[in-house]
Amino acid sequence: MKVLVLNCGSSSIKYKLFDMDKKEVIAQGGIEKIGLEGSFLKFTLPNGEKKILEKDIPEHTVGVEFILETLVSPEYGAIKSLDEINAVGHRMVHGGEKFSKSVLLTQEVLDAFTACNDLAPLHNPANLKGVNAIAAILPNVPQVGVFDTAFHQTMPEYAYLYAIPYELYKKYGIRRYGFHGTSHRYVSQRVCEFLGVKPEGLKVITCHIGNGASIAAVKDGKCVDTTMGLTPLEGLMMGTRCGDIDAGAVTFIMDKEGLDTAGVSDLLNKKSGVAGLRNGASDMRDLEAAVAAGDKEAIMVDKMYNYRIKKYVGAYAAAMGGVDVIVFTGGVGENQYTCRAAVCEGLEFLGVKMDLEKNAVKGQEIVVSAPDSKVKVVVIPTDEELMIASDTMTILNDK
Repeated sequence: MKVLVLNCGSSSIKYKLFDMDKKEVIAQGGIEKIGLEGSFLKFTLPNGEKKILEKDIPEHTVGVEFILETLVSPEYGAIKSLDEINAVGHRMVHGGEKFSKSVLLTQEVLDAFTACNDLAPLHNPANLKGVNAIAAILPNVPQVGVFDTAFHQTMPEYAYLYAIPYELYKKYGIRRYGFHGTSHRYVSQRVCEFLGVKPEGLKVITCHIGNGASIAAVKDGKCVDTTMGLTPLEGLMMGTRCGDIDAGAVTFIMDKEGLDTAGVSDLLNKKSGVAGLRNGASDMRDLEAAVAAGDKEAIMVDKMYNYRIKKYVGAYAAAMGGVDVIVFTGGVGENQYTCRAAVCEGLEFLGVKMDLEKNAVKGQEIVVSAPDSKVKVVVIPTDEELMIASDTMTILNDK
């Protein structure tokens, strides 16, 4: 079975084509700058060579058509005919309270998903464009939606409600939903396979640390808390997002700077975090290099970043009554061992003991805690696309 996975953003489409019989990626790439000048498709050839094809791509349907043409092209194709694509799996960002698992995309499902647009006005409409494009070009191919928020729907009410008037929750669905759910679900399952243990009875803290970052507390294989909230702004300090902030500080900034809601949202989502503290530079590799060079400002920013992660690890250990496994994933979590070391330093009281030699690795599945550590610290590279493809295959097989 061949499954195409699409991740449609407001001006981009990322894709991977899986041969699920072999669990192999046979084609992957992405389109950038949809609706903007200089749009292009960048993809990887089977020999690992990167290729860029420029083309005017005014909207998502043209983008999806271009991807499909490339997949079957004599020069760059991975398949001979589009008939080889058995199903398409989509990353869907915000499913609200309506979706607690992946589903076959019917009109009824799409209507319910559209009703969540208010909660993710940038992402949900873009996700829908991808679904509609496939429906127009490959009308007989089944499509499956995999929701970023679904894994966190097992959070108890006391963990997801905000202490604001309850009628605001009833009227507008204002509560904590969490994101990166597909990644947290994948790594929390994969770490159990990797360690040869069952999820039942296990307390796992999954740290998805990238440009966007979140942590989840996973008990018995189910999410009981996560750091992101109604939107991806809550929680950890991120590349361009501020994370936790006093709401009083937000209204204070609005008054002082004369900002409206769109202005303050832009400030907190796109101009804060690491970028806000470092004159717009959000790349954690640059920060790491500056820290190594002894830059005092960079050292302070790095300490802030790691401190937030450590604080939530401690909080979730308290919430679950202990921790058995801490997982690091995401671009930073997988590749920056200095971040992992800084977060775990001082957690000996929880039973964490690091092996700094083992920890000096990038992007591979490995236990980086010492053999006598009571808590296992593990690096598990995330694979959200494989999770989406696997869900798609499972749903089709159950039809």
